[in-house]
Amino acid sequence: MDAFVIGHWILYILGIIICFHLLFPMVLFLCWKFSAKPVRSLNTGTTNRDYGIILTAYEQVDFVADAVKSLLDMDYLNFHIYVVADNCKPSEALIFTDDRVDVLFPENVLASNTASHFYAIEHFRRQHQTILIMDSDNLAHPQLINELNKYFGLGFHAVQGLRSAKNLETTIACLDAARDIYYHFYDGKVIFELGSSATLAGSGMAFDSQLYIRMLKDIDIKGAGFDKVLQARLIAGGERIAFAQDAIVYDQKTSAPKQLVSQRSRWIATWFKYFKFGFGILYQGVAGANLNQLIFGTVLLRPPLFIFLSLAVLLMVISLFTTQLLALVIFFSLVIYVISFLIPVLSKTTDKKIRRALVFIPKFIFYQFVSLAKSVFSSKPNVATRHSLKNNSR
Repeated sequence: MDAFVIGHWILYILGIIICFHLLFPMVLFLCWKFSAKPVRSLNTGTTNRDYGIILTAYEQVDFVADAVKSLLDMDYLNFHIYVVADNCKPSEALIFTDDRVDVLFPENVLASNTASHFYAIEHFRRQHQTILIMDSDNLAHPQLINELNKYFGLGFHAVQGLRSAKNLETTIACLDAARDIYYHFYDGKVIFELGSSATLAGSGMAFDSQLYIRMLKDIDIKGAGFDKVLQARLIAGGERIAFAQDAIVYDQKTSAPKQLVSQRSRWIATWFKYFKFGFGILYQGVAGANLNQLIFGTVLLRPPLFIFLSLAVLLMVISLFTTQLLALVIFFSLVIYVISFLIPVLSKTTDKKIRRALVFIPKFIFYQFVSLAKSVFSSKPNVATRHSLKNNSR
């Protein structure tokens, strides 16, 4: 077999993999549209579960006061808030008069989400039934816990809420929000209602306390990615993560190129580190005919959007000079993918600012490549994204 034939086989194999990822969202959408049944609860959401709310802050505390206020203003009473101020100095922003709030200052720098969570758990005032994970720049919707309770009432032990943008002041923030809309739709609503699990988003998520502790107590996770490890362990262990689309957490979007590059370099490095979990879960799904694991394992193996989209365009261009049929197949797969992307992003509920920002997607992809380069060549750990205080209203 000569090099030319081998090259053709490599192109075809890469083409099959890329086209699969391009067509997968539309396949999910069509299956969901014509066969999925929404998960609905008759529960009013008033279950009096006791929540331990863990709010983590690393170095930056500018948003903590607003985050805590939004939690205290929720239409719910049975909770206690634990603010873990890791590598933060005491300040007026961390002084609260409500006795439902404890501010914890670790003696040593933790620089780890799970370490902060377990530090809070060690300082719980009582054994809370449920743990709710929040970031310091999040704002809670007044009905957040009531909506989460609906799914716990259905028997789920892990629930992911919907993270909605609280700032759309720049093009980058709008494109960041568009990305979230896409992922919440396919990796949350669609696959959950098809019988699989929602992917975890790092905050706005709640768990039975003992389940959370059992999943992560024996593993030391440095830097970012605890949610990737947690979701893999949950699914591999037979759990199903519910998606509560009305359990809303308002999340600070990246609004400047420097913030975007810093955040995405961390996320890209996390994907390369943890995507391997998808192979094991996919194998479990095939071997056990488990739809939850089958779909979820496939989702975990999907590269970041900009990577496989860029590879698709590159492979299509190369195929124009080698095998035009493959180039044509990739082109139509790209068209179908664009349609599948626009379905949730152009919905009636999407802010007009987000729609107008879509023309700047190439600029967004450029910064993603800068992030990729940073994740490859930087040896400095990237623990958290620093956000600007400008335009941080809901």
